[in-house]
Amino acid sequence: QVRLAESGGGLVQPGGSLRLSCAASGGLFSNKDMAWYRQAPGKERELVAHIRNTGGTNYAESMKGRVTISRDNDKNIVYLQMNSLAPEDTAVYMCYVPAYRVWGQGTQVTVSS
Repeated sequence: QVRLAESGGGLVQPGGSLRLSCAASGGLFSNKDMAWYRQAPGKERELVAHIRNTGGTNYAESMKGRVTISRDNDKNIVYLQMNSLAPEDTAVYMCYVPAYRVWGQGTQVTVSS
């Protein structure tokens, strides 16, 4: 059974940084695209960043220049480095593997002073 487990969220002050991790298990991931999404209270889920199995990336316009998605295929982990965080980045951040249509449960990121 494919499972995704996110970690690394928490409370951070505006302007701060966080690195989220998504540990994948139960499947073959090195040849799969993977992505990070987020959902803020009262808002729809939105794409944050996407990484192809080849390593190519794309980012939401609102996050460009502030986030970097990367992957370690040996460990089956996808990372999301987020910098210059703002209160509007507060959301639950979730990992997704399109090929398996599997979501993780998410990790809460709260940006507040």
